[in-house]
Amino acid sequence: MIRFDIITLFPQMFVSPFGESIIKRAQHNGLLQIEVHSLRDYTEDKHHITDDAPFGGGPGMVMKIEPIVKGIEHLKKPGETRVILMTPQGALFTQETAERLSTCSHLILICGRYEGVDERIQFFVDEEISIGDYILTGGELAAMVMVDAVARLIPGVVGERDSVLEDTFAGSLLKYPQYTRPRNFRGLDVPEVLLSGDHEKIMKWRRTEALKKTLGKRPDLLARAPLSDEDKHSVEELKK
Repeated sequence: MIRFDIITLFPQMFVSPFGESIIKRAQHNGLLQIEVHSLRDYTEDKHHITDDAPFGGGPGMVMKIEPIVKGIEHLKKPGETRVILMTPQGALFTQETAERLSTCSHLILICGRYEGVDERIQFFVDEEISIGDYILTGGELAAMVMVDAVARLIPGVVGERDSVLEDTFAGSLLKYPQYTRPRNFRGLDVPEVLLSGDHEKIMKWRRTEALKKTLGKRPDLLARAPLSDEDKHSVEELKK
């Protein structure tokens, strides 16, 4: 089981996303635990202030370091906890990152806000992570994305383990095309090979289509994908 402790200025943002569907069932079944903590609970002044003007001047406000560190120290379990700051200046979150974090037993996620966090926070976190090269109003949405991506890798969270293993990015390729009923929709047919019942042909078709889709939509992924000689031959044929 993984425990997620999330430190945020806006705890109510997490109520609906973590109270529905797969994440809700996973918590109910004891596969993961999610606790959301208000950063204001770790302040000591009567107004519960969590930000202040930046030294040296400049626009906006900066998140104060004291309440964040107090929150970390209150929640941290020596030898078990990995502390992560959600920030646009962090390393890019990928499927490989999700797989690595899914082996942890305790994660503390800190949701940045405003113009950022006092730079000294780097001495109290284990890593900084970004979910993409764009700016959000805060780290809350990024934390939700991370929890979802990591949680579904925990055995038992997703009903069919094979569906997780075959997902897009799990094998460094985009997933092959999927179809369901009806067989014909407004003149658009399901590929005949999927109706053949020949599992070997279906597997080969799916691999080729995954390569084709990746080449067309995300060719950058092919550079690091583990390709067999047959895959490489297929890619060369597709390029032609």
